[in-house]
Amino acid sequence: MTGWVLHVDLDQFIAAVEILRRPELRGQPVVIGGDGDPAKRGVVSTASYEAREHGVHSGLPMRTAARRLPDAVFLPVDREAYEAASEEVMTALRGLGHVVEVMGWDEAFLAVDTDDPESVAREIQARIRAATRLDCSVGIGENKLQAKLATGFGKPAGVFRLTFGTWFEVLGARPPDALWGIGAKTARKLAGLGIDTVAGLAAADPVALAAAFGPTIGPWLVQTGRGLDPSVVTDEPYRARGHGREETFQQNISDWAEVTDQVSRLARQVAADLTPEQRPAARIIVKVRYAPFITYTRGHGLAEPTLDPAQIEAGALAALDRFTDRGPVRLLGVRAEFEPE
Repeated sequence: MTGWVLHVDLDQFIAAVEILRRPELRGQPVVIGGDGDPAKRGVVSTASYEAREHGVHSGLPMRTAARRLPDAVFLPVDREAYEAASEEVMTALRGLGHVVEVMGWDEAFLAVDTDDPESVAREIQARIRAATRLDCSVGIGENKLQAKLATGFGKPAGVFRLTFGTWFEVLGARPPDALWGIGAKTARKLAGLGIDTVAGLAAADPVALAAAFGPTIGPWLVQTGRGLDPSVVTDEPYRARGHGREETFQQNISDWAEVTDQVSRLARQVAADLTPEQRPAARIIVKVRYAPFITYTRGHGLAEPTLDPAQIEAGALAALDRFTDRGPVRLLGVRAEFEPE
């Protein structure tokens, strides 16, 4: 039998959970975010497919979503409901007897030895639907990268296989940011080097890209362009790389003395959150979103990993000092990053 990686992704997961609780919403544009009030500041957590057709997507300001789709149904985030539904899904996946690597509420990788991965994928879909009434898409690949990308071609509620044999046929002409892990900023930099397709990235010189992106990222970009991924599916529990808090303010903060006070408050909350896990912070990141919607981050490395609230707060204020723009602020965030394990 052949070893395959399957990527399971719940379709419009959060919206689907809400629709199960409110069947009358099926087929309607549904938007979930914040406390569900689109008149308040906040961002969209997710939207149903019907809402996405009108340009409403995750990360969009709720007020913008309301302007684009005033007749949508707006609902508050119910974290406990989504966590419970996710646990049912993952329990169903583990019951199949394969190695399952949970990637979040709504996705997981499975390592499967089989000569018929499509049959296993359909079994997964049937098992999840029977247990939860939720639909999922399944991507099949020879590694995690291929499986993850394949899922997008299978949505909604479908199955798609992507392998080394079909990699360039499916992805070769697409831009580099079609690949998992490559964002728009990196794609723009690649375009500046004359690389504007996945095929072009795969053919690039790793040494040249190392000079442009660094000795680790440069070769990794070429590797990714070729569909390579050395990581393996593991069932070890997920360990977050950091923990953060953020807050969107209903009125812009123009007084930076108050900005400082708010960052201190968030930093102390983050410090309190770290205590139960006893995982010390090694670096503090501060996020500032200016009005109307421009976001920057700055970081500060701590002298040594710590759980001390005073040192975490001092690190956050040191990161805040690196912001030179003292314009009105609509959102602040503080994140503690842990040392690599």
